[in-house]
Amino acid sequence: MAVFKFVIGSKSGKTFQLEKDQKEAASIIGMKIGDKFNAGFIGLEGYELRITGGSDRDGFPMRRDIAGTQRKRIILTKGIGFRGKKKTKKGFKQIKGMRKKKMIRGNQIDKDIAQINCVVVKEGTTPLDNLVGKKEAQPDKKETDKKEAKDVKEDKKSGEAEPDKKEHDDKEDKKSGEAGPDKKETDKKEHDEKKAESEAKGDEGNRKPEQLSHPEKSQESA
Repeated sequence: MAVFKFVIGSKSGKTFQLEKDQKEAASIIGMKIGDKFNAGFIGLEGYELRITGGSDRDGFPMRRDIAGTQRKRIILTKGIGFRGKKKTKKGFKQIKGMRKKKMIRGNQIDKDIAQINCVVVKEGTTPLDNLVGKKEAQPDKKETDKKEAKDVKEDKKSGEAEPDKKEHDDKEDKKSGEAGPDKKETDKKEHDEKKAESEAKGDEGNRKPEQLSHPEKSQESA
């Protein structure tokens, strides 16, 4: 279901967001940047808002100086949709006199618009905090980015710690694996020595009867 997302800047400096189905907010279709409207149809009774800009469902921004609802690719030197910066090794650098061809959208709202930016012109009796809710307030982008960067850093540290433990376990297994063959070789050597001793004893036992028979033979010969 298609909806309009209203981003409302209050006089106190806070920003609130709320969404409304396009069918319920059909009265805003056809309005242009700079127009004022009564915000009762989006649940803000007594409030009057002024449209300051917006963007379509693909993210292309609306510009006040382009009439209509269609998209256009035009050469820009400043304003909405143009930054005038060039990426360098040290970051983005402002380039004086830069011109770029950019895709933008006209200043009139239609069903393809996804976000509508507004400011409060006239306040109602009920504060926006109570009508929209504090949970709708946009979080500070810098604080959000810092928190996300911190979380990523912590995840990276924990991810680096696990391979170290695994590497240590692998080393221990390798050591135990190396010790195994040495023990087997020792046992084999001991077994061979015992076998050689038993064979030697067996040879001695076989020779004793022969040695005893020799004196008898010598007496007979005498």
